Amino acid sequence: MKEKTKILRELEEIIKNSKHSSVKSSYTANLFSKGKEKIANKFGEESFETVSAFLSQGKKEIIAESADVLYHLLVLLEFSNLSIDDVCEELKSRMKKKNNDKY
Repeated sequence: MKEKTKILRELEEIIKNSKHSSVKSSYTANLFSKGKEKIANKFGEESFETVSAFLSQGKKEIIAESADVLYHLLVLLEFSNLSIDDVCEELKSRMKKKNNDKY
């Protein structure tokens, strides 16, 4: 399981290293150059496409759109100077609370 989640940290590192690359050669750099609103819009767009795939398409499409959501979430977090570890800590905290009705 840990090996599979390691890919998120690897992708996070790629995003971190790519954000200052040439906007002509890097989609990630292009997103960062367009700023917060563009990143938010792309995350929202990919989230909507994931929901659409869930409602009307197959597993392959849901997986592909979910990968897009995760990538754009990591971009959003990096832009905000946050990491997937920060999100994991929040999830861990929620899971430890007694009588937790969130999960």
